Amino acid sequence: MIENLKGIHETVNYKTDMEICLYNNNEAEDYPPHWHIPFELIMPIANHYRAKCGDKDFFLRESDILIIGPGVIHELFAPDHGERIIFQSSLSSIALNELDVLSSIINPAILITPEEYPQIHEEIRQLMLKIKAEFAHALPYSGTLVCSHFLKILAEVGRNQVEIIQQNFDAKNSTQKEYMEKFLFVTNYINEHFMEELTLEQAASLAGFSKYHFTRLFRQYAGTTFYKYLNHKRIAHAKNLLLDPGLSVTDVALQSGFSSISAFLRMFRLANNCTPTEFRKMHD
Repeated sequence: MIENLKGIHETVNYKTDMEICLYNNNEAEDYPPHWHIPFELIMPIANHYRAKCGDKDFFLRESDILIIGPGVIHELFAPDHGERIIFQSSLSSIALNELDVLSSIINPAILITPEEYPQIHEEIRQLMLKIKAEFAHALPYSGTLVCSHFLKILAEVGRNQVEIIQQNFDAKNSTQKEYMEKFLFVTNYINEHFMEELTLEQAASLAGFSKYHFTRLFRQYAGTTFYKYLNHKRIAHAKNLLLDPGLSVTDVALQSGFSSISAFLRMFRLANNCTPTEFRKMHD
């Protein structure tokens, strides 16, 4: 299935000009640690499957759906027999702040099961089957429909996250809407300025909240802390810069927004279980 692997970096060979591809995979073959730019969605349709994403293990039963975030180092383990849908799609041509937030929520991966996600599991399962059917039929505008199905999957995950927040947060609908708008404004600011020096206090001030209130709200809406979200953006950018042999590790650290090489090395190892130098060697 991995057609173009250099070190641990997979360059996905898209089947269309819309940066999407699908494999009806029935190979009893494990795949070593690797990463790529697009999202990856896996749904077994016969027998189970297993994946390790970052430091988390996921066991997939038939019809469970694993969504792996962009840039996540992962490895896959197949049973002796079985079949699964493996779909990959990049959002590099779509600039939506909500999708950046989803990438953080999904990082490293999210497993959609009927037990954990009863409100959306069946809808996402059906969308995965529709994606498979569109690839099989290859009718006019199939690529457009596949992209729309994929975006709907992400939207379902995002809305489910918001509903969980609303259930756990005591506020009127108008207040929730206001908080969500402020949260999206702040995350958009982070996405545009993560290479600069940013602090929790600055972000809270942008949103018009105290540091402590902002910290609570950010975790609820993003599913992570402000600094983890910020470092996720910086590390993802650093991984792309490390592919350029002309840049030193120090250059990469500074161009990714880290104020010191020691902080960069520590955060990179936490995120990828290897140093930037080891990551670069694996790619080479």
